[in-house]
Amino acid sequence: MQAHSYGCGTAQAPLIYQTIGELLEQMAVEHSEREALVIPHQGVRWTYAEYRREIDRLATGLLALGLQPGDRLGIWAPNCYEWCLTQFASARIGAILVCINPAYRTYELEYALNKVQCRALITAESFKTSQYLRMLQELAPELDSCVPGALEATRLPHLETVIRMGEAQTAGMFNFGAVCELGTDVEYRRMAEIGARLSPDDAINIQFTSGTTGNPKGATLSHCNVLNNGKINGDMMRLVPGDRVCIPVPLYHCFGMVIGNLGCLTHAATAVFPGEAFEPLATLKTVAEERCTALHGVPTMFIAELDHPDFDRFDLSSLRTGIMAGAPCPVQVMEQVMGRMGIGEILIAYGQTELSPVSHITAPDDAVDKRVGTVGKPCPYLETKIVDDTNLVVPIGEKGEICTRGYAVMLGYWDDEEKTRETIDRGGWLHSGDIGVMDADGYVQVTGRIKDMIIRGGENVYPREVEEFLYSHPGIQEVQVIGVPDEKYGEQICAWIKCREGHVLTEQEVRDFCRDRITHFKVPRHIRFVEDYPMTVTGKIQKFKMRETMIEQLGLG
Repeated sequence: MQAHSYGCGTAQAPLIYQTIGELLEQMAVEHSEREALVIPHQGVRWTYAEYRREIDRLATGLLALGLQPGDRLGIWAPNCYEWCLTQFASARIGAILVCINPAYRTYELEYALNKVQCRALITAESFKTSQYLRMLQELAPELDSCVPGALEATRLPHLETVIRMGEAQTAGMFNFGAVCELGTDVEYRRMAEIGARLSPDDAINIQFTSGTTGNPKGATLSHCNVLNNGKINGDMMRLVPGDRVCIPVPLYHCFGMVIGNLGCLTHAATAVFPGEAFEPLATLKTVAEERCTALHGVPTMFIAELDHPDFDRFDLSSLRTGIMAGAPCPVQVMEQVMGRMGIGEILIAYGQTELSPVSHITAPDDAVDKRVGTVGKPCPYLETKIVDDTNLVVPIGEKGEICTRGYAVMLGYWDDEEKTRETIDRGGWLHSGDIGVMDADGYVQVTGRIKDMIIRGGENVYPREVEEFLYSHPGIQEVQVIGVPDEKYGEQICAWIKCREGHVLTEQEVRDFCRDRITHFKVPRHIRFVEDYPMTVTGKIQKFKMRETMIEQLGLG
């Protein structure tokens, strides 16, 4: 009988069945003097005991403002200590943390806050070209005249409280530091009472993923989902108390907050953040100065570090392990990461937000060809199967859709039962939309996508989302978006646009329309104005032919 494409990751110990707050308390007692969080650019260096104290100051302050278990609390900021405190403080009081991409603009921010009915938002003042407070004031001009905590905004009807980082005062907003001073003995008792009633199966986090039907979907994750995923990734890296993990990936994504922050918490390791956002020089400098033993990143980050002209100045000999994810790793890059950077135990991970996020991973002693040619085997406790279009498991070596079942499967998409049912079947299997092949040893190779998705520099972009935004331009009659190969980012966004009669647009005008309204990585890099599209005889647009045309025109063959 021919073997079928099914595998189950083996485990040595039970899953964690605690809330994030319970584990935080445990670690703060057992490892009180060990460093927990280091953020050099903010002058932060906290032990586990100090970290817990700062987390609880914010948690009780949020309770004093009236936040309740189950309320949605948004966080809109780059990597910083305030983000870390918010992640754990929200878990302490049972609020659901809503991760908002730091690159979001008003169009996306308004949708995200309203979709999950955010009651409160913690925000930075600005980041790079994003003026967060100005965008909020554009969406909610009522901030200028409201009492902090009593916002009643027409366009953001559920948002009551805005908390801004920094020392400056802004009308209608609380200051982050001031909120941390609000907690009294009453709130500390209340926090303890809430903690005793929270369940590991409670929703604790909403992560927005791009949607095939246009708007992002809110993948809803539990304590059990994310805490165990962080623990298992750390186990695979062989983390131990005292390891120091450099985290240049963003906190708003599962890579930063789960594999990074929770991977450290579950192993009493130190989370080290080299900057607000990735910068190769700052990352190299931090690894060397902090003697980091692990380094995370997507392939483009490792490439930028290796290619930096000052690379050889830095002593990276402390590095041992780390996780590379988000895109395939070229063999030459893997060899340099292992050789020049000395990360002999670098792991390749694969998954998606809906899986908290990692479902497959290589092992530290896997051969290089397995690390660059596959995404490893199913993670401990998780089942994987490869199925055909009738949902039957295919034989080993045959292509099909990658499906996963187990503790990591999300609770569902927030307020979207239909999309949840489309993604998670009656058997509890989450359908990835990715095409893969399993070999006789259980390693999985990702070979393509069912979903019409573009992956640009590790960011997932669904063409329909960009198309629906561009349709809001009065001069655009029709638009089709595809991904085309790109040496640096893996793929770039390409838009074919048909203008309305009497309208003439330039590429720059289209980009100007996008700027400050949608995230920068969704703005088309390549734009073509056309009169028609390649069609099938039934009138269906053939995007693969558009892609072939662009590859030829751009010389990307």
